[in-house]
Amino acid sequence: MSKVKVLVLLAAGVNCDRETALAFELAGAVADRVHVNDIIERPRLPADYQILALPGGFSFGDDIASGQVLARKLKHRLAGPITDFVSQGKLVLGICNGFQVLVKLGLLPALGGDQARQQAALTFNTSAKFEDRWVYLKPDPAGKCVFTRGLKNVIYLPVRHGEGRFVIGDDGLAALKSAGQVALRYVDAAGSPGDYPINPNGSVDDIAGISDATGRVFGLMPHPEVFIRPTQHPRWTRGEGAPPDGIEIFKNAVEYFKGR
Repeated sequence: MSKVKVLVLLAAGVNCDRETALAFELAGAVADRVHVNDIIERPRLPADYQILALPGGFSFGDDIASGQVLARKLKHRLAGPITDFVSQGKLVLGICNGFQVLVKLGLLPALGGDQARQQAALTFNTSAKFEDRWVYLKPDPAGKCVFTRGLKNVIYLPVRHGEGRFVIGDDGLAALKSAGQVALRYVDAAGSPGDYPINPNGSVDDIAGISDATGRVFGLMPHPEVFIRPTQHPRWTRGEGAPPDGIEIFKNAVEYFKGR
């Protein structure tokens, strides 16, 4: 088949688009960076792609709340094309600010198949400060997420956010876990949970990333696009960081479409 095509969404304040596009290209896809206003003018454009990526950054300056303005814009101007995109068996990835947008849109966690209502939140870190550090993450072996299939027991990625604490009610958390929607948790180097700074933001159940029930819509606060080459590891000169953990998430997305 021809190469998988990825639509990398642009908007004012988004600033991780080039890294995200490069990550998909290194994974074997073709990535186009397209502004949300251009998609509004051409709402059929997403149909030409297999993956929709919402990169990190500070969309619209994170006014009101992180990702809120972009989420409202997508909900009121592009709800139909995005719903169709998901229903056609395609993939959606939201990184950091993109994860915040997906949660506010209702595409995550979409418990019970409800994609129109916000059911969780990504709010201020319990440290009350912007967290910029590398963290260890453990994939949930019961998770259905397409993007995290086959990842090793513990991976290493950076976080860079002020509003990354994942919050959901007890019933919602139980539903997430029973449906296999928890994709990644914050852990220490040995794979065990712990308090701050192991969990850098205070997320409930140490959750760093979730998927929808299909495993095809995935959001995470850490930045996999920042670790796609060995030399991006903070201790690469000591021989750490090869192969890079982040690129595997993008490879999984591209591999998903092989043979389809």
